[in-house]
Amino acid sequence: SAIGDILRHALGLSAWKELRGSRWSLRVNPSSGNLHPTEAYVVCGPTPGISTAAGVYHYAADRHALEQRCAFDPDEWERIVGPESAQWLVVLTSIHWREAWKYGERAFRYCQHDLGHAVAAVAIAAALASQRASIVPDWPHEQIAALAGIDRDQDYVDAEHEEVGCVLSVVRSHESFDAGPIAMIDRDALVDAVRGGTWTGRASQLSEDHIQWTFIDDIARATQDPGRALSTTPRGQFRSQNNCSVQLPDHPITRLPDRPLLLQRRSAVALDGRSAIDADRFFALLASVMPADRPPWDALWWDPRIHLALFVHRVDGVDPGLYLLVRNPRAVDALRAAIGRDFSWQPVSDGLPLFRLAPGDCRRLAERVSCDQEIAADGFFSLGMLAEFDASLQQFGPSFYRQLFWESGVVGQRLYLAAEAAGTRGTGIGCFYDDPVHQVLGLTGHAFQSLYHFTIGVPVEDTRLTTEPGYAWERAGHDGGACGHASPRPRNAAAER
Repeated sequence: SAIGDILRHALGLSAWKELRGSRWSLRVNPSSGNLHPTEAYVVCGPTPGISTAAGVYHYAADRHALEQRCAFDPDEWERIVGPESAQWLVVLTSIHWREAWKYGERAFRYCQHDLGHAVAAVAIAAALASQRASIVPDWPHEQIAALAGIDRDQDYVDAEHEEVGCVLSVVRSHESFDAGPIAMIDRDALVDAVRGGTWTGRASQLSEDHIQWTFIDDIARATQDPGRALSTTPRGQFRSQNNCSVQLPDHPITRLPDRPLLLQRRSAVALDGRSAIDADRFFALLASVMPADRPPWDALWWDPRIHLALFVHRVDGVDPGLYLLVRNPRAVDALRAAIGRDFSWQPVSDGLPLFRLAPGDCRRLAERVSCDQEIAADGFFSLGMLAEFDASLQQFGPSFYRQLFWESGVVGQRLYLAAEAAGTRGTGIGCFYDDPVHQVLGLTGHAFQSLYHFTIGVPVEDTRLTTEPGYAWERAGHDGGACGHASPRPRNAAAER
């Protein structure tokens, strides 16, 4: 039941919208253009209500069902993970074409943003089910592909191939990342067991016609993850240092969201351009993205590399202007050195590493750098996420390019949920002018790069739309599927899209 509960509240359908005969679904996890390139696979042992065999399953969000891709020896699973372990794995992948047909080369970025949103969504939903989900860094690209079966060319004859994302281990919440079962999985043995299993199904084709964006393929190859030993990751060391750096306030906005709020999350399409937010909720929104040893931050194996440049427009008690939230105290000196303008760096809050760089009306500037989108100026504030770029790639290698976008997606997911808890609404902004953002801050070179934008405000609702729950059994007033399991349902199109 935990598997179904987590998938439903992380990656399932949240609602159906209808307008003038057109009907479309929304999901719990957001996606650029509602295009959803992220696919999920479950790898688990024998599970009541699913199968007596160990297996690999594709999650079909449209039906909240598991499609069996592979059945393998349950004794092998028990030998690999341990007889008492309740661990299971989630593999996330991306179908680049889902974004590339609309966004071209920038689709690679958007797929990584979306994968980060999905990581956060799984981590938060797992916590609500008394589980803990964490990215396992030691899985290399090739083994992840083999585990999910996306390297089986015979199953993708006419279909678009999927790109490897990451593996998350889901365990009982009391089991530790550093000493628990995550470090005990024999990857080679598990891949051998899966390869020796019985595979069924073929992926379906999205479209017959394609435009070949070679840049996407090039950057995907250049950033393939070789995997890294658990002992080389800095997270455990950072967590011990970070626990005392920022004391998060006990506020509804900073608490773990409940299931109804997860299903309530929406992306704003327009903001009213008038309403303000009080300083208390503003600071709580910012506090919600500060790292702590709790979901979704405990899903990431690295210390924070994303910081927020804020364009503050309408916050009662806080002057409009340009601000900077430093999410890792280690980065303050590097940011001061990299930001080339003569800013004031005035501390704003005793409880947050928030600095006012310059006062002033930033509405037109925020709109301009976000591809002239009014929504960036019409909220309480908008922001750009600045990544520690050069230093991160030097430390972890080219594959960490993806992880920087994943972290920005995790930050974005937390902002989405915090905005809902505040009675407001947010939306990610993937279209922005990179270089002008850097020019605003006087950034040169690649020490820091802007990777993602976001805004929060009071939404303008389209009253013409009708809304229904995500699944028929919810519309009928039943709750069995929402907190139940996703049933096995082998299909000819196993990776149905």
